[in-house]
Amino acid sequence: MTDLLKLSRAELETMAAAAREIRECERVLAKTGDSVLSEALRGAEIFYEWHHYPEGDVYDPESHAQFFYHAHAPGQRGGREHGHFHTFLRPRGMPAGIQPLMLPELAIADAPAAPADPVLAPVAQPNQGGNNDKLSHLVAIAMDQSGAPIRLFTCNRWVTGETWYSAEDVCAMLDRFVIDLARPSWPLNRWITAMFRLFKPQMRMLLQARDAAVMNWRRRHRGKVHVFEDRRLEVASAAEIDLAEQIRAVELALRRAA
Repeated sequence: MTDLLKLSRAELETMAAAAREIRECERVLAKTGDSVLSEALRGAEIFYEWHHYPEGDVYDPESHAQFFYHAHAPGQRGGREHGHFHTFLRPRGMPAGIQPLMLPELAIADAPAAPADPVLAPVAQPNQGGNNDKLSHLVAIAMDQSGAPIRLFTCNRWVTGETWYSAEDVCAMLDRFVIDLARPSWPLNRWITAMFRLFKPQMRMLLQARDAAVMNWRRRHRGKVHVFEDRRLEVASAAEIDLAEQIRAVELALRRAA
């Protein structure tokens, strides 16, 4: 559990503003019977498992943040999950000085992993150049059938073929995830951006847990399969979330910080 009382008032106010943004996006969408999930799938006559939605991913060329939504086969989904958003940041959007993590047994920056299936990889963006290809996966956001976020999780590197950065560095990227575009859906773009503000403490915790899980796996399976390529380790860390409960917790923490 994340202790919000340990956060500064400024951090709590940022989270509260994000909560208002999320609720406003959901309010406007609900007026037409829509949700952030229906916005992600807008225009798709048939929903295909593994396919990226929206088509071609959503990429902001100013922030270099990127995301897509997809769903696994029913037997591979957890609990109430319908599907999930995968989120990324490309190098040109990262804080200065951040470099990929290098492990002795594999120079991962020069030999990026191929995902288990090419459809899992983020879609390459035009006019980027090789120096913007070594993107980092941030956090995945799982959704239920109604379009409510239910879980956050992190992945092993093979899942999307990302370049691996340390948890500390990825935590420094979280504030850089901004999708400031009107298309393909302004409310969806605003909603997912605000999720990174409201749930930043949980995301930081999950990224730290991700690195701990990966390094522990590496120690226990050293010399067999490289940890980043080991298909037995897919989800490195996960946490259930409740949007209403998070908002209430932020409001309570703010009252106590007054």
